[in-house]
Amino acid sequence: MPFGFAHRVRRHAPLVDLSLLLLLLGGLSGAGCRGDGEPPAGTASAREDVSRQSATVSEAGPSEPEAPPAARDGRPVVVFLGDSLTAGYGLAEEQAWPAVLEERFAEEGVAFRAVNAGVSGDTSAGGLRRLDWVLRTRPDVVVVELGANEGLRGLELGPVEENLRQVVRRSGEAGARVLLVGLRIPPNYGPDYTRRFAEIYPRVAAELGVPLVPFLLEGVGGEPSLNLGDGVHPNVEGHRRVAGVVAPHLRPLVEAAAEAPAGAAAGGS
Repeated sequence: MPFGFAHRVRRHAPLVDLSLLLLLLGGLSGAGCRGDGEPPAGTASAREDVSRQSATVSEAGPSEPEAPPAARDGRPVVVFLGDSLTAGYGLAEEQAWPAVLEERFAEEGVAFRAVNAGVSGDTSAGGLRRLDWVLRTRPDVVVVELGANEGLRGLELGPVEENLRQVVRRSGEAGARVLLVGLRIPPNYGPDYTRRFAEIYPRVAAELGVPLVPFLLEGVGGEPSLNLGDGVHPNVEGHRRVAGVVAPHLRPLVEAAAEAPAGAAAGGS
């Protein structure tokens, strides 16, 4: 079994994502959005339930074993830090987009080891709390995909941006090249909130000097044929499409890491 699969993070039930199915589907259909930016009637109690669930996840954090240093065989180690979109909820481990990228790059002669550190229901705050654990793998590249669960809950965006900034900065300080993955949310909370959320990612990437995937689910979000029955999580073909979106942004980082002298720092922030 490839290293990335054997060493991946234990899966968790998507405590946040599936609870927000109604919000997401409403946003994708363009229905239920009030002009004042408030969520449609009937979603407040759902948001409160999600907040309680998420608080449990955020405070306790994922129960993970201590991560040993990644075994080195000459290939760069790429850690994918994210939520259920990265974890590959509902699919076999080798079908999630990090594994698809590992296989696809190997076929193209650009080999790397994928470590899938996606945890369903995770937030930017949770990812920041897990970062020390993730960095124990001594990654050459860290791909950061976080924040959507907080955006879908309509939370304050300042902390989300600061959490992402800290994840990117600390990953770079640990010697990793960093790729930030942009996300978007449906318009349930109004166009202003939706716009401000989307603007976080290019702003952090520009400030810290790291490359950006503009939108992870480009061409996949809202397409029934590319998502599971819940309408939220990509299916097998959806993950293959996502891999195609990420690939051109990740490839230069993997190639640079492969060419770097052993032990050389590779901070991108």
